[in-house]
Amino acid sequence: MTLTTGFVVANLYYNQPLLDDMARTFKVSSGEVGQVSMLTQVGYALGMFFVVPLADMVKRKRLMIIDFAFVVAALLLTATASSIHVLIGSAFLIGCTSIIPQLLVPMAAHLAKPEERGKKIGFIMSGLLIGILLSRTVSGFVGAHLGWRAMFYIAAGIMLLMWVLIYFLLPEVEPDYKGNYGTLMRSLADLIRNEPKLRLASLRGALCFACFSAFWTTLVFMLKENFNQGSDVAGAFGLAGAAGAIAAGAMGRLSDKVDPYKISTATLLLVIISFVIFWLSAYNMIGLIIGVIIMDAGVQATHISNQAIIFSLNPSARNRINTVYMVSYFVGGALGTFLATRVWGSYHWAGICTIGIVLSSFATIIHLMTRKTMQRTV
Repeated sequence: MTLTTGFVVANLYYNQPLLDDMARTFKVSSGEVGQVSMLTQVGYALGMFFVVPLADMVKRKRLMIIDFAFVVAALLLTATASSIHVLIGSAFLIGCTSIIPQLLVPMAAHLAKPEERGKKIGFIMSGLLIGILLSRTVSGFVGAHLGWRAMFYIAAGIMLLMWVLIYFLLPEVEPDYKGNYGTLMRSLADLIRNEPKLRLASLRGALCFACFSAFWTTLVFMLKENFNQGSDVAGAFGLAGAAGAIAAGAMGRLSDKVDPYKISTATLLLVIISFVIFWLSAYNMIGLIIGVIIMDAGVQATHISNQAIIFSLNPSARNRINTVYMVSYFVGGALGTFLATRVWGSYHWAGICTIGIVLSSFATIIHLMTRKTMQRTV
């Protein structure tokens, strides 16, 4: 489950170090090619909203097997894209179909013992987070040596392998929900209305991921402008981020023993500090690496803490709860990407750092203002 989560989620991020190469291929601006990254995240949010809730009413393994066929098709369409418009459309389809990690994480929470739930979620989330970050390293290297299209052919091959492994190795989980799809989708509104800690965790997650996406989307442009470096160096920053993600995995174990609210206070402050470091390190590679480790540890640890909170809710609705949270999360990511690609043209790196500081500060303020509600519901 951890391997599948890491490899599938990587599909969403292969494009980020390759945006500059894609822009040159199709002779478009950084703002236009930024839509590739943004619409991947929008597609992911829509896929989670319309598909992931189904896991509460149909067999999960069967749903994954069907979805893998569409993932492979979307990756091959991207690899053969003949225009920027086809590329943007296929990126959207990659996002819509690469939702299998959001079926596996609630499945792990379902199978785990209650006293070990945070530990198990943290373990699988470590695979997911390393997949997110190392995807950039791999795609940057492949893009620099084989071209950006090769990365998506390789990804399609990996998905075929994971398809086989899931078919033979993953256990089936029977659904708990007995209603129809319309009733299932309407129940999402009831969950949002009745669960205050779900609302707050979703808002914190969305703001943090907006910061995360703003940084990673524009890093390749900054490295080209300030250091004259390409996609391979941008991708190599994923190695630094992976160190932060591994550290964040420990938060899953902590969340079984410590109040997740207190953990989140510290991790949100890490995100603010990281963007201050980025601002001061526009021409300092060591400073940027330190900032990446701190930012990724902060963002990912906040995410794991949020999930430990929401998965303690209604067991029969875990996929729908995860849908509400993760749709909010990736809408935030798409917003961060949109703001970053628009701000870059006028304000460059200082503008990106301002976005990160403002949004992470807003998340921290909301977090502190809701202390009593979060601690009471926890």
